[in-house]
Amino acid sequence: ALKRQGRDEHVLCICGDGATFDIGVLCISGAFERGHNITYICYDNEAYMNTGIQKSGLTPYGARTTTTPAGKNEHGNLKNKKNMFEIVAAHGITYAATASIAYIEDFANKGKKASMVDGPSYIHVIAPCPTGWGIPVDETIHAAKEVVDCGLWYLAEYYEDEFHLNKNPKEFTSVKEYLKSQSRFAHLDDSDIEQIIKGRDKKWEKIRKWNP
Repeated sequence: ALKRQGRDEHVLCICGDGATFDIGVLCISGAFERGHNITYICYDNEAYMNTGIQKSGLTPYGARTTTTPAGKNEHGNLKNKKNMFEIVAAHGITYAATASIAYIEDFANKGKKASMVDGPSYIHVIAPCPTGWGIPVDETIHAAKEVVDCGLWYLAEYYEDEFHLNKNPKEFTSVKEYLKSQSRFAHLDDSDIEQIIKGRDKKWEKIRKWNP
């Protein structure tokens, strides 16, 4: 539409995780492949929060949602999050990044970089939902910080055809404390938490190789 009007402008798109990872992934992939001049920001609160807290492709393992209930037979969501950051990078776009609303300076810097790209760019930002996560509103930023500090989310960039890890903690904070602070994970037992920690460690073995 902008081209038909003779306007060459950089377009900002902001969508949630369901709209990005599930409903819109085909359209997003096409837009990146065609090289449209857009910055796409995925606002990731790890479920379809506006429509009833249903599971999305970004709901983490073990989380209770209205479509992944926790009971005797199942402990919430049994699937891991899709890795959209690396999926996007596989398109070979100029710039992609992950961020957290708790690390606002990092987020702002990445937003500036993304806005200056000629062609598509992408930022995936973790942004807790107090209602869906089962935390007080005034704990939102703390949760967004802890998910990074305990290693269940990471801050990174992709540019010049390479990944770059922005924050590489020498020690992680407690995964158990992070999970147990949220009612969506209240049902998890020690074996569930150990499985989550093993998944985190396996992921970090890979991403730490980005910064040799």
